[in-house]
Order: sequence, then C-alpha cells, then structure tokens
Amino acid sequence: MEEPEDIFRRELANNLKDLARFRMPFGKYGPAACPPKGMPLYDLPLDYLLWFHERGGGFPTGRLGELMEFVYHVKGAGAGEVFAPLREAAGGRKTTKRPRKREFKF
Repeated sequence: MEEPEDIFRRELANNLKDLARFRMPFGKYGPAACPPKGMPLYDLPLDYLLWFHERGGGFPTGRLGELMEFVYHVKGAGAGEVFAPLREAAGGRKTTKRPRKREFKF
C-alpha cells in the first residue's frame, strides 16, 4: 500500500509537469492577448483565478480546470515560488503589459 506522502509527491510532480506545458486557451490571458499560445497557467494573476473561483461559475472542466484550481490554491497560500523553476525553464515571467519607454528629464 502506498503511503499518503508518496501519493502527494506523485500528484505534485504530475501537476508541475502538466503546468510546464499548459497555457490559457481563452479569455483575457488567452492566445489573442498573449500570443502565440496564451499565458502559462502558473503566471495567471491570483485575482483572475479568484474570479473563476468565486464569480465565474467555477473553474473549467477537465485537466485545465484542475490545474487552474491547483495554481489558485498554491498562490492563495502564498507559495507561488513553487513555480519559479518552471518560469525559469520557460525564459522568465510572461506578462501582458507593454514595456514603457523610459524618459529621464534633468
């Protein structure tokens, strides 16, 4: 019989492996706003995930919803640094904000 710790570790490893490749397929952080594939789920803002949890009718069905809920709980607990290795492997944090031209006047 498997120990609960082993089950937890296996589920965590599976979630992190899937998070490395899943992107937001629709909405505010989908491919239209974050080309070409959409924002990685682990970079979705907590307030966006909170909207799904409280007002949006719940998370989507299937693996996408499971992973979004996982990210919501991890970020809600303040443990978002768990995603740092995934972010580094993908080349850094993804954002929808355009870089501002910096001007300095002296």
